[in-house]
Amino acid sequence: MNNIELERIINKKLNSINIKDYVPNGLQIEGKNNIKNIVTGVSACQNLLDIAVFKKVDAIIVHHGYFWKNEPLIIRGMKRRRLKTLLSNNINLYSWHIPLDINNKLSNNIFLANLLNINFIDKINPFIFYGNFNPPLNIKDLINLIKFKLNCIPLHFGKNAPKIINNIAWCSGAGQKFFEEIVNFNIDVFLTGEVSEQTIHIATEYGINFISAGHHATEKGGLIMLGQWLQNNYNLKINFIDINNPV
Repeated sequence: MNNIELERIINKKLNSINIKDYVPNGLQIEGKNNIKNIVTGVSACQNLLDIAVFKKVDAIIVHHGYFWKNEPLIIRGMKRRRLKTLLSNNINLYSWHIPLDINNKLSNNIFLANLLNINFIDKINPFIFYGNFNPPLNIKDLINLIKFKLNCIPLHFGKNAPKIINNIAWCSGAGQKFFEEIVNFNIDVFLTGEVSEQTIHIATEYGINFISAGHHATEKGGLIMLGQWLQNNYNLKINFIDINNPV
């Protein structure tokens, strides 16, 4: 497949053109024209690039790419090494950030819903999904399910919060900033990737369970789904590479 055509196909699938982001979505660094072999990963770290070079792939697709708003413009150190690796090996780098979080059919959040058997109902805002469990779950069982399915050690805060979970809201990645938005939606637990100091007080004072399962762990799914979709519909070889990151 042509590298520009691949960008067009994924942009259309994720409706990227209509989504405002902090980073360019799509083809960030151009490599060879013809693409057959792809690796995917959460972040375009040096480890992932080195694996891509070893596997002699044509392209890398990530959730966290390069050229973020307000990042330094100087190309040196870590950034120079990363760009040199890609350019010297003629590897395409693609990145989709918010589009791979908020899509209603193919995204990190839909993957979490499928993985944890959540009935997805609607959104509270473009980033916060909500749904329920049928039958309801004990909070301890939910924590163990998250631990097993995401291969992580979740942090749970739930003083004064329900022990039986019917309704859940969730947001992959750094969703703790949205926590207060759910308090009027009859939510028993909020699941996201990160936690902040004030999060504990919000959970305690509103009596809502809060679970932080890790930014990396909650944002693997969109790439897995995207890779499966591409393999099912196009003649591409795709491997997801899980670079361990406990945060």
